Amino acid sequence: MAVRGIIPPHMLKHLAESSDPEDRKLAVRMLMRIEKVRGMRRALGEVYVATPTGGRCIRVYDVKHGSDSDLPGDLLANPAKSKDPEVKEAYKGADATYSFYKDLYGRNSIDDKGMCIDSSVHFETDYDNAGWDGRQMIYGDGDGVYFNRFTIAIDVIGHELTHGVTEYEAGLVYQDQPGALNESMSDVFGTLVKQRVLNETVDQADWLIGEGIFTKKVKGKALRSMSAPGTAYDDPKLGKDPQPADMKHYVKTSEDEGGVHINSGIPNHAFYLAAMELGGHAWEKAGRIWYVTLRDALKPKTSFATAAKRTYQVAGVLFGEGSAEQAAVKKGWTGVGVKIPK
Repeated sequence: MAVRGIIPPHMLKHLAESSDPEDRKLAVRMLMRIEKVRGMRRALGEVYVATPTGGRCIRVYDVKHGSDSDLPGDLLANPAKSKDPEVKEAYKGADATYSFYKDLYGRNSIDDKGMCIDSSVHFETDYDNAGWDGRQMIYGDGDGVYFNRFTIAIDVIGHELTHGVTEYEAGLVYQDQPGALNESMSDVFGTLVKQRVLNETVDQADWLIGEGIFTKKVKGKALRSMSAPGTAYDDPKLGKDPQPADMKHYVKTSEDEGGVHINSGIPNHAFYLAAMELGGHAWEKAGRIWYVTLRDALKPKTSFATAAKRTYQVAGVLFGEGSAEQAAVKKGWTGVGVKIPK
């Protein structure tokens, strides 16, 4: 199973084709680092079994620019009040994600058994990614040229920690449509963590993933847009956002595990359409439907069509057959060209 990382490989591959030798060097170095961390993740096995703590347990470590052999690093006391912005943001993001799942859906941490949420900051030097490695969060500082520090966006933290939730629940295979669903689930709950922290309704939210990750040098708003997939960035060095918003533009590719970071735009947009139809706070109805579906109704090789059917069925169970909630789910999926099987 591949390591989860917020930066899609197609972005770094585009940078690797730059005419600037420094850009090429940066991109190649990052792609090699990602493969190295992937190998570390595979060595851990499919799902890490943590020792339950019983209650809220959030820890932050400083790797001090060390590599995987130095993880998790030095445990930091009182990270919530640290003067280091990365330490403070890593703690607050993990705490907000824990509270989101616990307060809204009754989930006790990533594994629902109270495992500690561990985060390591200052991983390697100029590391351009953040990810869940199966045991913990790893954050790079960014290169300062194209990417800022990776703790800066709370939705990125919620996104990556949700990969852990998915591993313990549906176990969606990280390939093709199941892999795109895996990425989409992380985007859905990543943006909901952000929206809850900001107390935003669906019409107030920006529906962007990773706003603030890019430096001012990059022509782009964020890594992805759930409201308008394909419009998040258009930069001469990093390329153009390749995400489709519907099945008509589904991308068939052998790269990126079958386009998991690309085609996730389709279920992302389906969720957005359903949430907008329901209004209010997206975590209350649309989010609950998606969470219960992830927890109880998806299998490792679930396709988009099956996910549509399961969210529709769960909406009926939670809110009633023929309810407005069920109609909104149907409208979301049909809006992206996914028919709900009978």
